[in-house]
Amino acid sequence: MKSMEKRLIRTGITHGDTNGVGYEVILKTFADERIAELCTPVIYGSLKIALYHQRIMNLPPVSFEVINRAEEAVEGKINLINCMDGDIKVQPGLASPEAGVAAYKSLEAAVADIKKGVIDTLLTAPINKHSIRSAAFHFPGHTEYLESHFREDGTSGDGSLMILMQDQLRVALVTGHIPLEDVKAQVTKERIVKKLNLFNTSLKQDFAIVRPRIAVLSLNPHAGDKGVLGSEEETVIGPAIAEAETHGLTVFGPYAADGFFGSTACSRFDGILAMYHDQGLVPFKILAMENGVNYTAGLSVIRTSPAHGTAYNIAGRNQASEESFRRALFVSMDLFRNRAMHRRITANPLQKQYVDKGGDNVKLDLTKDEPAE
Repeated sequence: MKSMEKRLIRTGITHGDTNGVGYEVILKTFADERIAELCTPVIYGSLKIALYHQRIMNLPPVSFEVINRAEEAVEGKINLINCMDGDIKVQPGLASPEAGVAAYKSLEAAVADIKKGVIDTLLTAPINKHSIRSAAFHFPGHTEYLESHFREDGTSGDGSLMILMQDQLRVALVTGHIPLEDVKAQVTKERIVKKLNLFNTSLKQDFAIVRPRIAVLSLNPHAGDKGVLGSEEETVIGPAIAEAETHGLTVFGPYAADGFFGSTACSRFDGILAMYHDQGLVPFKILAMENGVNYTAGLSVIRTSPAHGTAYNIAGRNQASEESFRRALFVSMDLFRNRAMHRRITANPLQKQYVDKGGDNVKLDLTKDEPAE
């Protein structure tokens, strides 16, 4: 196996829900053979299911290199590992337990390989959150499942950050896949500060932004109108912003969410933190549905996905656009390189070394090798 320095980035791709548009966007993306010159794709799925989708939609053929292990991936080829045991009935546009099992097996295999370091990044096709649920997968979605495996500090719970992005527009969430009635209780000062720190770190190490500018949205209409429509802006969000500033973050807000995306305000920031799922994702998907990318920050690995779901309403009809999936592939490579560069340039920071601390004229002695503070 080639060393990381001498081989292309190896991207593990899960096929998602086999009754959705996952295979359609995968097949359309890799019909362009030039992509295999940029990375080494490893698809975790089923050759039989891929060929079925190709046939019923009359899609351009993709020449797959079927391998047994990711270590055998061939550069310049579209590699595929069969993860399915036996036949699985494919019913485009319908939710089914079989499709959920297929989605989980693909995800499980890819996660095992990225843990071993034999693939470098993870790109997940959409799943049906109900179909995939089982004793093994009891999470609200991909984000929470991957957090349980790859949270950077090694613990579990609330340690990742969903970022929806398109070019310079990056929207992150304080709360994710929870009922709307639970949002208020989970919008706490502590959680906002934690998410701001995660966001700031990701913007630096993954997006190569030296000093990120982050806008924070309000929870209530019109930012609460000084308590008339709610007090969280003054009692929770404002204090969270103030504390984040003491950590060295450049944070602004809270801004009323209704007019924020419709104005030019969003273009002045490197990131936008929304309080809950629809507050951030509805305007984002209006602006960037076709080519938006979902990125999970705060993990020890790079994971991206298209910004859309299974799209059962058009599954099997050759109507799905592969643009979001293709962008998610390119973004995963960019983020992987940015993070590697950040590790290199921050690996050996210049140490502070002091002498004559008791005197009036404190000098630096750069000849001594003392431990950094």
